[in-house]
Amino acid sequence: MENVNQVFGIRAIIEAIQSGIIIDKVFIQKDLNSDLMRELMRLIKLKNINFSYVPAEKLNKLSSKNHQGAVATISPISFYQIEELIEMVLNKNEKPLFLILDQLSDARNFGAIIRTAECTGVDGIIIQKQGSAPVNGDTIKTSAGAVFNIPICKVDHIKDAIFHLQASGIKTVAATEKTDYNIYDINFNTPVAIIMGSEDRGINPSVLKIVDEKAKLPMFGNIGSLNVSVACGAFLYETIRQRL
Repeated sequence: MENVNQVFGIRAIIEAIQSGIIIDKVFIQKDLNSDLMRELMRLIKLKNINFSYVPAEKLNKLSSKNHQGAVATISPISFYQIEELIEMVLNKNEKPLFLILDQLSDARNFGAIIRTAECTGVDGIIIQKQGSAPVNGDTIKTSAGAVFNIPICKVDHIKDAIFHLQASGIKTVAATEKTDYNIYDINFNTPVAIIMGSEDRGINPSVLKIVDEKAKLPMFGNIGSLNVSVACGAFLYETIRQRL
């Protein structure tokens, strides 16, 4: 059975974008070149829609229909603007907790983090438009539906979000091993945004340069890192512990 949250076919995707449907990501077959494909790419770049080039086998798995080399996923949720999210949260919470995900790419990790974020009272999640995991069936399932209960904001660049938060009096804390401070040295009992990096690269170095503080989790085993969703849970629950 075809996914009802998909649009397949180049012209159909163009029409969906032009009609204002919220497209989460477009998968495009490599090495395709036609006037219609060029028009699709023009619209994707104009609207700053997340996309990736994939082999035909990937598209065939996404859709058994005549996809013509392009499949788009429709977001099941609406995304907030950064200014809208910050204003909304500050109006109802004097000590907000935000979560920033710097190009986290795995939908299951994304869903697991959303679930933990909802359970720990995170006021909003901020992701980047390009390079971030889509909100799809895997995300919804692993979040146990929490994706519908927490505001999610998409920004052009993570650094833009950090500057907006800092200007609003919200401290930014990066979860990274590139620091001498551990999680227990940081004061989370304040308006704060916690930044988690991608599964393979961590937090972008340019982002690390502008955050207010950095913190790491103490590690005692032979493996040098945790799954990002587990590490995120540790940071969020330390925040809750300090605020109780």
